[in-house]
Amino acid sequence: MDEILITVPDDFSGQRIDKALSSLTEYTRSHIQKILDDGEVTVNSKVVSKGFKLSAGDEVSFVPPEPVEIEAKPENIPLDVVYEDDDLLVVNKPRGMVVHPAAGNYNGTLVNALLYHCGDSLSGINGVIRPGIVHRIDKDTSGLLIVAKNDFAHEKLAAQIKEHSFKRQYRTVVHGKFKDLGGTVDAPIGRSPKDRKKMCVTPKNSRNAVTHYEVISQNDKFSFLKVTLETGRTHQIRVHMSHIGHPVAGDMVYGPKNGVVSLGGQCLHAGLIGFVHPRDGRYIELEAELPEYFTDFLKSQSLGDV
Repeated sequence: MDEILITVPDDFSGQRIDKALSSLTEYTRSHIQKILDDGEVTVNSKVVSKGFKLSAGDEVSFVPPEPVEIEAKPENIPLDVVYEDDDLLVVNKPRGMVVHPAAGNYNGTLVNALLYHCGDSLSGINGVIRPGIVHRIDKDTSGLLIVAKNDFAHEKLAAQIKEHSFKRQYRTVVHGKFKDLGGTVDAPIGRSPKDRKKMCVTPKNSRNAVTHYEVISQNDKFSFLKVTLETGRTHQIRVHMSHIGHPVAGDMVYGPKNGVVSLGGQCLHAGLIGFVHPRDGRYIELEAELPEYFTDFLKSQSLGDV
């Protein structure tokens, strides 16, 4: 693989190299520590250990190891199938389930369950690790996800998403009270320059992102929203809500440090999708009820239960 070269930004001066590189690259801290232990990282052309503290302007260099090929295997994991035919299926993903295998999550994913449920009947456009996956939702986001059983359906569905004709509507609880009961966030999203694992609103190396929201109910602490995506960028709702000062409740990445830890993750549910069937042109709209963790939180905050 190509050598990675990094000039240490001012914000990372005095920080341990393993911690800094886990923010400045897409690698985990444990992965970075292994590379350091193997003597593969240099700072200003000198090999350093994982306890080394960086200074602003330091030149860091390393060659990441070749990625290990991951093979997704079928697993008998129950699926909540909302709709299914010969071309596609729609599943209601539980919170806590990763969509496809990756480093640190080799099994127990939605793809593992789909391979057992569908066998060889999944589109191959996204390769062996993401068969059938047309779009994704975060691990700790619950709700509806569409899966293509063949390449024809995959291409047609992906085109609808690209053209913004694929309807995706979410329910979420966010911090704070709104003055206006509806609005639109139109702000580009790209990779955070300070933490490569996070996204942010930025004009640099970004893509346009548009989120529409409507207040269902609110109090002085929280607001229950219906959110409709016009685009589908990584972490879009979480980033946009945080950007306007109303981070998603339970979101420990984009929310406040003293957030709602008891939720165990962001209070965000993909409750509705609408699309034109790729084979016969029918418009199909499907809904998934709010899960128990969500309704329990709504009740605890007197925000209703629908």
